[in-house]
Amino acid sequence: MIFCAGDIESFEFATPIGIGLVDSAINLTRICIMNPPEFILFVGSAGSYGNHKVFDIVKSKSATNIENSFFNADSFTPVDNVVSTALDISKDTMINSSNYITRDLSLNKKYLDLNISLENMEFFSIIKVAKAFNIPVGGIFIITNYCDSNAHQDFIKNHKEAMDKLSEYIKKGILHK
Repeated sequence: MIFCAGDIESFEFATPIGIGLVDSAINLTRICIMNPPEFILFVGSAGSYGNHKVFDIVKSKSATNIENSFFNADSFTPVDNVVSTALDISKDTMINSSNYITRDLSLNKKYLDLNISLENMEFFSIIKVAKAFNIPVGGIFIITNYCDSNAHQDFIKNHKEAMDKLSEYIKKGILHK
């Protein structure tokens, strides 16, 4: 089953589950309890820490939940903040999820040093829910912006074209089979 965040990231072939970590987890959990899918595919936009260009399409089965304050030693977490269903996590594209979008360019290198390439607000919770229900999961993302001071403006500017490209990619590659 294909899922998306919803609102401005809605597709006719995907079920919207909410924006951010909390709403997506609540709504996906509800679906998994009532009508468990055989497979979860999440599709949406992502910001790049620099290794991927705008409009690149990237697949992943791995996510983290690291807040920017972690890099300044202003926070810590007692919970496991890395989840994956990839066979080899070192070769998978790692996605960071937070309810906040990174705008500080100086943090990009710190994420890249941890093998984290992209950020998407929902993917960490998607994988956590899928693992809780023992459902295979993956994500397909299109880059809309870089994680810098222009992140929001570039996201808005590139979003429509990115959603069209991602929709075309999914329809030709996945739904066409």
